[in-house]
Amino acid sequence: MRTFIRFSVCVVAAAAAFAAGALAQDYDVYAIRGARLVPASGAPIANGTIVMRTGVIEAVGANVQVPAGAVVIDGSGMTVYPGLIDMGNSTAVDVQNPQPPTFRTTEDQERWKRTTIFRPDLVVADHVQPDSPDLTRLATVGITTVLSVPPGSVIRGQSALVNVAAPPDEPQIGAVADLRKGRQIVRTPVALHVSLTSPGGRGGYPGSLLGTIAFVRQHFLDAQHQQLVQQHYEKAKNGGDRPIHDPGLDALQPVLARRLPVVFEADLAREIRRSLKMAAEFNLDPVITGAREADQAVEDLKAQKARVIYSVNYPTRPRTLAPDADEPIRVLRERANAPKTPGALAKAGVLFAFSSDGVREIRDFVRNVAKAVKEGLPQDAAIRALTLDAARIAGADARLGSLEPGKIANVIVTEGDLFEEKMRVRHVFVDGIPVNLDAIPPQGGGRGRGRGGY
Repeated sequence: MRTFIRFSVCVVAAAAAFAAGALAQDYDVYAIRGARLVPASGAPIANGTIVMRTGVIEAVGANVQVPAGAVVIDGSGMTVYPGLIDMGNSTAVDVQNPQPPTFRTTEDQERWKRTTIFRPDLVVADHVQPDSPDLTRLATVGITTVLSVPPGSVIRGQSALVNVAAPPDEPQIGAVADLRKGRQIVRTPVALHVSLTSPGGRGGYPGSLLGTIAFVRQHFLDAQHQQLVQQHYEKAKNGGDRPIHDPGLDALQPVLARRLPVVFEADLAREIRRSLKMAAEFNLDPVITGAREADQAVEDLKAQKARVIYSVNYPTRPRTLAPDADEPIRVLRERANAPKTPGALAKAGVLFAFSSDGVREIRDFVRNVAKAVKEGLPQDAAIRALTLDAARIAGADARLGSLEPGKIANVIVTEGDLFEEKMRVRHVFVDGIPVNLDAIPPQGGGRGRGRGGY
C-alpha cells in the first residue's frame, strides 16, 4: 500500500526526471549515483553513491551498488550533503496568547501577565503547523530540519526539532486518522528557551532588565522550593504542606535536573556572561543563542561547556540613514566583526551551530554562513555547524546530521559547492521522500522558479 501511494504522488515528476530510462517500481528506494558526497562525519568522497530506503540512509560510499528497482538520480557534477539544520526558527509555530481578563483586579491582571511571560510548560511540538508552505519553503535553500522555537519573551517554552516536510500519510486501519504532524517531529522537547534581555509584562514589574532577571531567578528558586515541598510531602506520613499544582514550576524540574538544556538569548558579551552566571547558580545546562559577541566570551563558554547557536542575522547599515551620514565606531566594528565570530568559536573549540532568527530572506541563511567562511571559518567546520554539530546541540546526532547508514534520510543535492555564490539546490529529500521544489511558491505568492529536482 505504501509503495502504491507514493507511486501515485511521484509518478508525474519522476517521469520527467528519469525519461531516459524505465520507471522504477519501488518508490521507497532512491539512489544518487556518481556524485561528490560530503558526509559531514568524515572526509568527502569524490565519486560515490548514496542509497535511501523507506526514509533511512541504507548505504554510502565509493563502491555502493544500486539496488534493483531503485529510482536513480545521476549525480554527475553535483554534490550531496546532509540536509541543513536551522537552529532557531519560529516559522509555522502558532501560539496564541491568553486574552486579558475582562474584570481587571490587580491579582487578575498580574496572573494574566504571568501566563504571557512564564510558560515553560508550552511545548512547541503541540503548536507546529505541519502543512504550512512557509515551513516547506525552507527546503528550497537546503534546510530540511528546523529547531522550532517558542515565540514570546522571558521564559518562553520548550523547542522541538522538526522536519520541514511531512511524509505521505500511511493507510489508516481505523476510522480515526493518526496525528499527522507527529511524523514530522524529530525530537521533543529539545530545550527550554529564556530571554533575560527582553522586558517582560506590559508596564510594571518586570518591565526592566533588572526586573526580568529577578523574575527569572525567582521562578527557578520557586521551582527548587516546589521540588523540596513535593519530596517532603511524599515522605510525610501525617499531613504536611501539600504542593501547589503549578504546571510551569513542574516543567522546570527537568531543567534543574540538567535533563533539559536552557537556551539563553544573549548577544553582548556581558549578556552572555550574565546568562552563564545564572546557569552556574542553578546548575543548568546552558546554550547561548544570538551570541553576536560570543568571541569575547569563549573562555567563559568553555568553562561551562556551553554550546552556541549563532544568528546569521548580521547587522546592516540602516536604509533610512543618509549615504554620507556617520555612524559610531562601535556600530561599524560590530558590523565588521559579525561574520568573524564563527571562525573564532571554531578556533577556540566551542561547539556551535547557526540560526536564521531575524533573517528577512531565508536565502540569506547559507549566503551569510558563506560570509563567515570568507572571514576565516574553515569550510568543513561550517558544514558541520549546519549539519552534524547542529544535531549534536539538539541531542539528535544519533539519528540526524550526517550521511551515514541508519540515519534519517534528510539529504540535499547541489549544483556547485554549498558556499559558492552560484550554488543551486537541485534535489531535496526529507525522510527519504523527494520534495517537489518546483511546486513551492516563493515568499509572497506565485510559483517557484525552476530548480530541477522533483
